[in-house]
Amino acid sequence: MTTIRIGGATLNQTPLDWAGNRLTITNAIAEAHRQGVRILCLPELSITGYGCEDLFLSEWLAARATDVLISIIPHTENITVNIGLPVRIGSLTYNGSCVISNRKILGITLKQNLPREGVHYEQRWFTPWKQHEVTQITLGGETIPAGDLVYDVEGLRMGIEICEDGWSKEKRPGYTFAKRGVQLIINPSASHFAMGKYLNREEQVVLEGSSLFRCVYVFTNLLGNEAGRMIYDGDILIAQHGKMLAKNKRLSFHPFRIVWTDISINNPERSIIQPMDVEPQRLEELSQALSLGLYDYLRKSKSKGFVLSLSGGADSATCAVMVAEMVRRATNELGWSVFKQTLNLPESVDDCNAAVNHLLATAYQASRHSSAETLNAARTLAESIGATFYHWSIQEEVDSYSAKFEQVLGRKLTWQTDDITLQNIQARARSPIIWMLANARNSILLTTSNRSEGDVGYATMDGDTSGSLAPIAGIPKVTVLEFLKWAEHHLGYTSLKAVNEMQPTAELRPSEKHQTDEDDLMPYATMVKIERCAILQRKDPVEVYHQIKWEFSDRNLLKTHIRKFFRLWAVNQWKRERLAPSFHLDDLNVDPRTWCRFPILSSGFARELEELDKQE
Repeated sequence: MTTIRIGGATLNQTPLDWAGNRLTITNAIAEAHRQGVRILCLPELSITGYGCEDLFLSEWLAARATDVLISIIPHTENITVNIGLPVRIGSLTYNGSCVISNRKILGITLKQNLPREGVHYEQRWFTPWKQHEVTQITLGGETIPAGDLVYDVEGLRMGIEICEDGWSKEKRPGYTFAKRGVQLIINPSASHFAMGKYLNREEQVVLEGSSLFRCVYVFTNLLGNEAGRMIYDGDILIAQHGKMLAKNKRLSFHPFRIVWTDISINNPERSIIQPMDVEPQRLEELSQALSLGLYDYLRKSKSKGFVLSLSGGADSATCAVMVAEMVRRATNELGWSVFKQTLNLPESVDDCNAAVNHLLATAYQASRHSSAETLNAARTLAESIGATFYHWSIQEEVDSYSAKFEQVLGRKLTWQTDDITLQNIQARARSPIIWMLANARNSILLTTSNRSEGDVGYATMDGDTSGSLAPIAGIPKVTVLEFLKWAEHHLGYTSLKAVNEMQPTAELRPSEKHQTDEDDLMPYATMVKIERCAILQRKDPVEVYHQIKWEFSDRNLLKTHIRKFFRLWAVNQWKRERLAPSFHLDDLNVDPRTWCRFPILSSGFARELEELDKQE
């Protein structure tokens, strides 16, 4: 053997889209074949999609996936490819990757290490396979091996680590593969996006694996917003003996992308190093992920666009900008004709502003406490990006609700005795009419909650939380503010200047009260520090205090902030249970359906907060 062309193909799949997923797989195989690829790595569970949730527990899902697998076999002439699917053996379901070489199934590797932390629930759906074990199963009328396998293909020995297998330190299959003379390890993955995560993946899985096991290592990830919450970056990485040879441009809008290189197994110096893009900075990476997440959510939900209550504040401004970025980035990569066809846009839409105007409707919903500054900020931003802009007052509705309730109470509502009631009725009065706009346009109503609000329940249920998608609920307020300043100066959204010059405020109290979010809560920078210790690192109040007290001169004030955070966290779990679906964008998330579970009723850390008061 001199050199062999080895590649990976990332796929943008959808759960249960049997015809669509099959077409993406066969198109990717055909394109790889045209480019001379001999061994092709496809992502994890590429037939069903990774996000089938509890359907993985059913018998019929694996059976249908097997039927699709068999139908793909004729497309594998003169190429070796792995295809992921659930495999049913007896009453148990396994996460498998089937190797087909020149129209013949060689076997199915079954995943050994199942993740159980954060967003992962694989141990609910699948059974881990035991190392060194092999069984025989019947597939398409043929008996084939399944389990912990090594394959002889194209004159070399190949093993498979399926996603978490490559992250495992103690039970990583690569250690046994090295003893069995494996020269190539492929890793089909469904590794969710989080800002900066790609660095750990490159170092810990791919480069370290190729170095430890003295092999070629190919990693291929899923692509896009597959099932609603998780975004996959479409990483394709090829390394040999600790050296990166090729990598994909991540977060693509295309249905599939292929990366390959020519490998010399016996003489690694002859392996080809492909040109590689410079990795994006953190906020650019966030922009790419949010844009792709919104694009896939829009097209897969078959909605006509987005509706947004544009307050003139930071959160709604971020959502508006990201819809505009979705249009700009998708059209730049796909071209106008593909973009318009995919989203069923009319012929009259012929530039980015026209597309944003068609896809995004915004409304500034004023009460008597709304300011001219926020109205101007909202209008200026909407007009600059091309969004449809409406402006109306909700004061009549607020007054009507208030008058009815005052009759019930037999007294007047006042800010001294009814502060929360008077604030919340304004937020709730905005909900029905913005929902009407979304319904009339057959559009997705975006809610603008950020993660910091989710932490402490700083939101009105059935008010500003109303919506079917919360695109920025996975990032804290400090990241929102950081992004807006960056977008103003680096993405060209100069209309954000007015937003960036204002302090975040709900504008629900009279103007003379000078309401700001941080006065109501605590400095957002402090909240992020507490959040990371309490939620990501799972520390109690005393542990949080001792970890970060060195950064604060006023430690009594820090205790006050910690006390408020834990108290509000505990009493507001019911709100987090009701927040709209959100994208996972960071290394933590407070969505109890995907990352962080907490009891709705608890003592509220009573004992732990008593101990906090005693600390020096």
